[in-house]
Amino acid sequence: MTATQIVITVIVVLVVVAAVIAGVLTATRWSLRRQFGPEYDRLVAERGGRVEAERELRERRRRHAALSLRTLDDEARDRYASRWADIQARFLDEPQAAVADADALVADLLTERGYPESDVDERVALLSVEHAGRIEDYRTATGVAATEQATTEQLRQAIVHYRTVISDLIGGEPLQLAGDPTETTPSTR
Repeated sequence: MTATQIVITVIVVLVVVAAVIAGVLTATRWSLRRQFGPEYDRLVAERGGRVEAERELRERRRRHAALSLRTLDDEARDRYASRWADIQARFLDEPQAAVADADALVADLLTERGYPESDVDERVALLSVEHAGRIEDYRTATGVAATEQATTEQLRQAIVHYRTVISDLIGGEPLQLAGDPTETTPSTR
């Protein structure tokens, strides 16, 4: 083999290796964007770039994979749906307390499903792996729950957000009650 052939072979091998690496990175990026949706974009903006955001999302996947998550049986689903109905019914008379109880219900639900007891940021990170579509709802609701000076409208929105998160975590049909005080009327949509 001549020196020219060796150089050409090395260049071809390097181009192939670079193409494979670029393909793997693109596939990983696409997979993360698809799985995490808006959370991917939010994290890219927060971290100032894709490299750090993607490292964080891969770490979330790793931590989530280490969990022993359980699905709820029908009895547990009914128990949480009943607790939710009580919280929602109390909202009109005690909106701040209802939001605090909704936050506690989500924490209990997560614990029963096998998520570790942790702070809100860690819960958000772990939930984002399977429930990325509800993370912004959860983030917003917990922000309101932590605020003592929330307006009635903010509390109402928090209850609506908690309902979507709880429905998603329980599985099945969305939680709904007749005469739901948090339901928006067609004229306000």
